[in-house]
Amino acid sequence: MTNKVALGIGLVVIAFLAIDYALGLGFGLFLARKFVDLINALAFWR
Repeated sequence: MTNKVALGIGLVVIAFLAIDYALGLGFGLFLARKFVDLINALAFWR
């Protein structure tokens, strides 16, 4: 992954979270919970 691709992905994620926060949709919390579930699953397989 190049720096440009990483920067682009980072900007998209930040924009998504900013829009989510501004509109009060709550998808950020949903994604955070799913991310924690993913980390727990990966920790199990480690």
